[in-house]
Amino acid sequence: MSAEENRTNGVPATPAGPRPEPLRFFGTAWVDHSRGYAARRLGVAVGSLAAAAAACFVLRFAYQGLQIAAVGGFVSLLVVVMFAVCSALAFGHTWSSFSTRPDPDRQSSLRGLMAIGFVGSLLAYFFRSLTEAPGEKLHRAEYEQAREEYDRRVTRRSGNPARKRRRDA
Repeated sequence: MSAEENRTNGVPATPAGPRPEPLRFFGTAWVDHSRGYAARRLGVAVGSLAAAAAACFVLRFAYQGLQIAAVGGFVSLLVVVMFAVCSALAFGHTWSSFSTRPDPDRQSSLRGLMAIGFVGSLLAYFFRSLTEAPGEKLHRAEYEQAREEYDRRVTRRSGNPARKRRRDA
């Protein structure tokens, strides 16, 4: 039992106030860039780029399957355009979700599009992880706002009201 736990009757001390929301692959290391934050960012960048490359490789096999099946040029063009458009839309949606909270109803209605355009989502993760943890900017703004609101509430109520000096009117 550590000295910190001993002072609180065996219960570990937790900081007062709001807690940061964990990010996928990063936990709460994004708050102070600790616990291997840089290595995690590198891992996310490499992993998402490798997954996007592997996905393109698999899509190439699917396209070759269409060529072998001799479905025609129009169908092949439609498939390529569909994946390109869905990937572009998925990239845009994923990129915007890093700066604003997505609407849950819209998110569920775009589930099929995001599944088809998964390459775009992977590329959005790759490009965002080059500068920060994906979603860090949004979570940091929300966390700092919550901390400010908490600090304002706590400082307003500080002090013992029984010892408050009375003003003579």
